[in-house]
Amino acid sequence: MATDVRNPSTRASHAPARTGQAPVTPAKTGRARAGRAVPAIPAALTILATALVATVLGGYVPVVGAPVVALALGVLLTSTCPPVARLRPRLALPGRWCLQAAVVVLGTSLSLRQIAHTGLASLPVLAGTLGIALVATPLLGRALGVNGGLRTLVGAGTAICGASAIAATAGVIAVTEAEIAYAVATIFAFNIAAVVVFPVLGHLLDLSSTGFGLWAGSAVNDTSSVVAVGYAFGAAAGTHAVVVKLTRTLAIVPLTLGLAFVQARAARAAANSSPSGDGTATAPGPRAFPRLRQVVPGFVVLFVAAALANSLGLVPAAVHAPLGHVAAFLVTAALAAVGLGTRLGELRTTGPRPLLLGALLWVCVAGTALLLQAATGQW
Repeated sequence: MATDVRNPSTRASHAPARTGQAPVTPAKTGRARAGRAVPAIPAALTILATALVATVLGGYVPVVGAPVVALALGVLLTSTCPPVARLRPRLALPGRWCLQAAVVVLGTSLSLRQIAHTGLASLPVLAGTLGIALVATPLLGRALGVNGGLRTLVGAGTAICGASAIAATAGVIAVTEAEIAYAVATIFAFNIAAVVVFPVLGHLLDLSSTGFGLWAGSAVNDTSSVVAVGYAFGAAAGTHAVVVKLTRTLAIVPLTLGLAFVQARAARAAANSSPSGDGTATAPGPRAFPRLRQVVPGFVVLFVAAALANSLGLVPAAVHAPLGHVAAFLVTAALAAVGLGTRLGELRTTGPRPLLLGALLWVCVAGTALLLQAATGQW
């Protein structure tokens, strides 16, 4: 009978014990697992402490923002402090929980009423920029030799909402901490560029306040940068940019659902075509859809539920600001975990190609938005 290598109790009951060595019993395995869970507590505390420090420091550099400070601080700590570096294996789980919780809390700030407020006129621009990003990402990524996971992260961050989209995407595809860190760093580079370049170009192009708000909301990556860019142009432009950006953020839902579906189908296909135990190939099974729980991650369901609750007025307006602070801190904590789990050696081997991919995608999205605004009379 075949032994299940993933089940320690199965190994203990079926594998012969070595001479002079007692077999591993389920009770001993349970105690070992409990012992291994203890280091998760200092790992979580390290993440929270790093996020708190980054939140304070980020207040002094709002253009950079606490999440990016947390990422940089995490990388610095794990590179220079051996006790922190030893916590790397325990950082993935609390970091993933922070990522998913941040996405759910962000849903409480979204409303179907906001989508109606922006009007159907803005939808062609939002759909067009998202479409060009989804088409250009695999084409340019393959041409530049950027691997699938990293190019998906950069594409999602550019197309939708920067670090939040990267967080949601990282929750449903297989990527490393180094790839997440590089994607966030790439998006951040163009956030800084947008703060400097967009207001100047907006005035040179003689965009109206609503026209510039639509451009900023559909072409700038992170929400914090959208706010900075929009209000640098004017208060009316800033308000419109935020509404457009929140509407654009809803694309997280179909994106993560689509990625989860593709991942589940690929895993099923690999399982069906894997060699059997006797060395012969297993015939592919019937082409069936994955189960619902495999396609729809739990945090995406909660994200939709939170947005729906806000749309129905079940989320009091008084808690919107506090929930926004909670979401911001969770994103900061998640990126602190990414930084703490990053190995600079892996990051250096990635090379400049993902950065070039981000630049090309950013130009494609920004240019497409302006073309569609001109075509629809929203200049």
